[in-house]
Amino acid sequence: MPSSNQPEHRPSLDEINQSVLVPSVYETSFLQKFLAYSGPGALVAVGYMDPGNWLTSLAGGSQFRYTLLAVLWLSIVVAMFMQTLSIKLGVVTQRDLAQAVAERIPVGGRLTLWLLNELAMMATDMTGVIGTAIALKLLFGLPLLYGILLTILDVLVVLLFLRFGIRRIEMIVLLAILTVGIIFGLEVLRAHPAMGAIAQGLVPTSSLFTYHAELVLSLGIMGATIMPHNIYLHSSLAQSRRYDHHDPQQVNEALRFARWDSNVHLVAALLINALLLILGGTLFWHTTKNLASLQDVFYGLQNSAVVGKLASPLMGWLFAFALLITGLISSITSTLSGQIVMEGYLHIRLPLWERRLLTRAVTLVPILIIGFLVGFNDAAFEELIVYAQIALSIALPLTLFPLVRLTSDGELMGDHVNRRATQWIGYGLAGVITALNLELIVSLF
Repeated sequence: MPSSNQPEHRPSLDEINQSVLVPSVYETSFLQKFLAYSGPGALVAVGYMDPGNWLTSLAGGSQFRYTLLAVLWLSIVVAMFMQTLSIKLGVVTQRDLAQAVAERIPVGGRLTLWLLNELAMMATDMTGVIGTAIALKLLFGLPLLYGILLTILDVLVVLLFLRFGIRRIEMIVLLAILTVGIIFGLEVLRAHPAMGAIAQGLVPTSSLFTYHAELVLSLGIMGATIMPHNIYLHSSLAQSRRYDHHDPQQVNEALRFARWDSNVHLVAALLINALLLILGGTLFWHTTKNLASLQDVFYGLQNSAVVGKLASPLMGWLFAFALLITGLISSITSTLSGQIVMEGYLHIRLPLWERRLLTRAVTLVPILIIGFLVGFNDAAFEELIVYAQIALSIALPLTLFPLVRLTSDGELMGDHVNRRATQWIGYGLAGVITALNLELIVSLF
């Protein structure tokens, strides 16, 4: 039961809470309803396409060709399961994950979880900063130091988007996802991958668990796919639709279409990551066994000695442009996720521009310190992206286990409580992911 000393409940992200009107359950148009509920899944899917995912997918393809495609789709299936629980928590309880957890633990626990999740949010923001700075260098020759400093201005981008309202933000993000997907789709089509080998790569093999180098990259893909901030974000965004929450049929329909929205966009994220892995496996397999650099790919796509007749400046430019898009768009989701965690655990509400400026300023401090220590070396910064995934891995169990526990609470969830099978599958997946992430952490040190 919630503690008696809790402040009065306030809506999660009240700027957008229940701001999008959707058709009634008694209306019949499936397409109209699907379009009305579509959008939150796109904002969540962006988190599955950050530079950490880019690096692990490209490196996996260049080293093991298409073998790790199986890891990609398995990771997305797990993500679908966890995001569904997040949706259910938000829609049924009208609370995000941070609010629901904070109501059930003492102040010390709330502060601890806030701090750990805040560090995870900063790690997420760090990958966006570095990815954006690298893209600016590749596109315009801007030194990394200036590119990193310039990213502080993306607070203006976030504010501009938020002035449009959540519905327009969702459309902008969806357009960005489509643009990135088309870019990689064109590059893969030009590369003429081996379709038979791709089909084989979709089937899990024992080497994923027995060959150390392959296992490490598999764990990296898994760790970069299931991230805490997406769980928090979805539990809040699921509340952005306005309908009669007291009508059980309407709640059931909201859950149904929110799941459709989530799964469709996660499939899109899977396709984009698969295209990245196929690109690495088609163009760079056998060419270099150590490809793990975004810049290697950028220059490799322009080098006929690497990719043969496919080489062209346009191929490299499109790759860098896609990287820039995902870096900028991820700023929106990291801002919203940070606000959810701060408001839920600490009950502190800041204007979004202050929250964004604070997050970015704190993120830039360690990046700049490391940058001066390594002379703003490109390879060191890309390695920093990998270490940022470790911070996400550490915070992940503290997100997944409470999520499964809360959605298995009959008093909280009522008729929508997890079935026993769902509960144990959730705990089992959380346990396996925790073990895999711990192994990833150990393998990197």
